[in-house]
Amino acid sequence: MLGSDGSPLGRAGTISTPHGEIQTPAFIPVGTKATVKAVLPESVTQLGGQAVLANAYHLFLQPGSDLVDEAGGLGRFMNWDGPTFTDSGGFQVMSLGVGFKKVISMTESAYSDAEVIAKTKERLAHVDEDGVTFKSFINGDRHRFTPEVSMGIQHQLGADIIFAFDECTTLLNTRAYQEDSVARTARWAVRCLDEHAQLTIDRAHRPYQALFGVVQGAQYEDLRRSAARGLAEMRGATATEQAFDGFGIGGALEKRELGTIVSWVCDELPDSKPRHLLGISEPDDLFAAIAAGADTFDCVAPSRQARGGSMYSADGRINAKSAGQRRRFEPIDAECDCYTCENYTAAYLHHLFKAKEMLGSTLATIHNERFIVRLVDRIRASIIDGTFTELRDEVLGRIYGPEFAREAAAKAN
Repeated sequence: MLGSDGSPLGRAGTISTPHGEIQTPAFIPVGTKATVKAVLPESVTQLGGQAVLANAYHLFLQPGSDLVDEAGGLGRFMNWDGPTFTDSGGFQVMSLGVGFKKVISMTESAYSDAEVIAKTKERLAHVDEDGVTFKSFINGDRHRFTPEVSMGIQHQLGADIIFAFDECTTLLNTRAYQEDSVARTARWAVRCLDEHAQLTIDRAHRPYQALFGVVQGAQYEDLRRSAARGLAEMRGATATEQAFDGFGIGGALEKRELGTIVSWVCDELPDSKPRHLLGISEPDDLFAAIAAGADTFDCVAPSRQARGGSMYSADGRINAKSAGQRRRFEPIDAECDCYTCENYTAAYLHHLFKAKEMLGSTLATIHNERFIVRLVDRIRASIIDGTFTELRDEVLGRIYGPEFAREAAAKAN
């Protein structure tokens, strides 16, 4: 995709952190509670994961951000020596507190589901100008997140890259509410900058943590562009030299609009700072987002789907539980170089899932995470050698079919 000046938005680069470099574009495996479910941290390294992302909301509730701080920070606590991210907790406050589906792309069928939930389920989260009051999904205890609280939690967690506290809306919210929410998120962002600057001084014994502002605005071009410009130009109110080190792209959007919305945002952001797209991992979405200028991505889908037996392959999704895998004495994906595909057959995976053995989740997760990490690594190489279009057409054509690939190419152009 092209920016307003006609230049391509997709790029390859490097993010430097106190715990190592991240070669971008890069997919960041999600370790919500300081663990990528079902696999060892060493396995994440072996499958090519350059960093992991954990969740401030969950770690605040359990075991407590103060305990993680006492342990020496997130990386040391979970025995991961590479770069780490933590999100602000805003998305979880919305999705778990209010009860909407935990996806950023809500289909029309999801709208009706969410409407029913909104009308019948007790709201566990309440947003006001100062922050969000919510009940713990674990035990019902009442808690309060403000921009300052979120910054304090994330500084205690000690991740290399942290995110400003934002309000995550849904496509059910009106245009008027989206406008109010974007303005509120901007005010919260200034408070995050100030608190981050003070905590950086107070905690000078810890490595510097990069703070990313989060661009909201749903599917409205004017809101997305103005929010991005505002964050790019923003400085703290008291710490007037403090600016954002990078940017996150979040909020409500439909899958078919993903590339377009990311391009609006990236067109307004400075080329010198990284852009992280929250909650994305499907192959078609990755190609669209990278072409539009996003650098890094995170999503729970590869591990979550793996635990249900749904596995990626070069020729489309495979259900390890299906009868067709029972006597298939070959890898799930013969072209994959992961530990699972090099050592185990589809028949064995089928057996593990049918027998409800925990090893099935471990092997499937290793495969799915490696598949997506490797795909994004291949996309990076294709940007560098100028073969991005050819790789996109080949990969999407095999996974989704040639007609889908042609439509994706036409939309990108």
